[in-house]
Amino acid sequence: MASRNDDFLLVAAIDFGTAYSGYAFSSRTDFKRDPLNVSANTWTGATLMSHKTTTCVLFDKKKQFKEFGFAAEDEYGNLAEENDEHRNYYFFRRFKMMLYNKMTLKRRFMLEDELGKKMPAMDVFSACIRYLREHLMKRVQQQLPDVKDDEIRWVLTVPAIWNDVSKQFMREAAEQAGMVGDSLIMALEPEAASLCCRYLPMNTLKGSSRFMPFSPETRYLVFDAGGGTVDITVHEVKASGSLKELYKANGGNWGGTYIDKAFHELLADIVGNDVMADFSENKMMDYIDLFREFEVKKRSFSNQMSEKITIKVPIALNEMFKEKTGKNIKDHVNSLPRYKDKLQWVGDKIRMEASIAKGLFNDACQSAAQHLKSLFSLPEVKSVDTVLMVGGFSESPILQDLIRKAVESLPGKMKLIVPKDPGLAVLKGAVIYGHDPSVIEERKCRYTYGVRTSYPFKKGVHPESKKVVSSNGEEFCGGMFDSHVKIGQEVVRGESQATRSYKPIKDTQTEIEFQFFASTDPEPTFTSDPNCTDIGKLTIDVPGSGLDRSVSIKMIFGDTEMHVEAVSKDEKSNKSSKAKAALHFLG
Repeated sequence: MASRNDDFLLVAAIDFGTAYSGYAFSSRTDFKRDPLNVSANTWTGATLMSHKTTTCVLFDKKKQFKEFGFAAEDEYGNLAEENDEHRNYYFFRRFKMMLYNKMTLKRRFMLEDELGKKMPAMDVFSACIRYLREHLMKRVQQQLPDVKDDEIRWVLTVPAIWNDVSKQFMREAAEQAGMVGDSLIMALEPEAASLCCRYLPMNTLKGSSRFMPFSPETRYLVFDAGGGTVDITVHEVKASGSLKELYKANGGNWGGTYIDKAFHELLADIVGNDVMADFSENKMMDYIDLFREFEVKKRSFSNQMSEKITIKVPIALNEMFKEKTGKNIKDHVNSLPRYKDKLQWVGDKIRMEASIAKGLFNDACQSAAQHLKSLFSLPEVKSVDTVLMVGGFSESPILQDLIRKAVESLPGKMKLIVPKDPGLAVLKGAVIYGHDPSVIEERKCRYTYGVRTSYPFKKGVHPESKKVVSSNGEEFCGGMFDSHVKIGQEVVRGESQATRSYKPIKDTQTEIEFQFFASTDPEPTFTSDPNCTDIGKLTIDVPGSGLDRSVSIKMIFGDTEMHVEAVSKDEKSNKSSKAKAALHFLG
């Protein structure tokens, strides 16, 4: 869907991630000269320096925004050191996954912070986006002081495997944060990364030979491993240079934060869940420092390492364990058969065998690798000969090694490619996408979409329990699934995939409201069938009165978000006019 202003001077993209978030921008002039000439911010937190900051946000006692990112972590930790002042504040981290796989979502659903206190999720998400937007605008004003708000196209990244409900939630949060609806577009994360990689020199993992996988008719798979999810799309380059999706977006929740979770569980297995809970609640700054230390260390973990790994652990955790159990942590670890001679804990340091450190990656990496291999058994994917790894988690040598082995086990000559700075590919690609959204020309529909409607009742065919009678005595079968697009169907950007005509069943109706459904079945009959989910409603105005009215609706599924257009018609006068139509996915 076109922006309300295609004469934008600047594209500004926000990559709102599970673990890390950041922004980037470029002017139209810079893009024409060099698509990779993108400006991004550098964030610092303790020993970390990055183009992204942690996705953490702090609110004060009155639920007013206080800090975001590394600064939020530091401020919350300082509050914890000041007579437990942090208990009156609201601190949220890694909450984006709350939107993963949610087919039904309430607009006012609540998020729990680190201590279990609640705030509306919309307020939390919008505050984060607003902060990033305002921070970005300060940077823009330094470089391009004359740029106005209405000359900016905003891009917000979302996982390709998210459904339309979650996308609409993010759009409303962004609009609440000050991004005008028509100037905002969404970029699917692996698609954005793919666009960035079109302009980058590529290195295969087996050597330094350059390979550009974007000539016409080339088919490749984008493996986007982020903090929360692994997001996969399969593309074909068309003769025009635009991209066609060959298989619907897929993946799972196997992102890099699972490694942190595994490390947390390792510590809890040693000191006990109660001690870890007490530590994270009452020694928050120490807890944050511990995982910052682990973040730096884990980036260098590889399957080839054999030496022991040393991680500095705040002495407070040792002291809390001793206070609660009366045991010395060193002796306690030695008494556990599963860690004896494999892990030592002395004072403020843990030394663990490489096998234990590598084991922290097992669940997430193995799940991602197995899923990738399973995709190549599908007809749509068999002809693909290149896997492109992007996303922050793709920087992990352990994940790279497992994916390389998975790729090498496949028939044919497969290539595995990792661009330089794979964690920035989505962010830079989102800016490129904002300059030219039309480059993604065709996608595959992830669900069968349709509305609940009624058809003339057929005795002996339709169940009597679903019979409804209109105001003029006509019999209909209610609760039927009227499909507008099928799962796996090719959908073209900007084109309607379905046109349907409906009539009111009451002469006084001023609008027609349909319940909107998604299904993983290609041809559901009733909306009550298994695998059908009510995801929202479609509302269309129907001017006038009487039963001699109809409304024709066009559904557009090929963009990153779903759109609907409607035309009403008076059958007697044969006059038509554009009708107001809206999709509402949030309750």
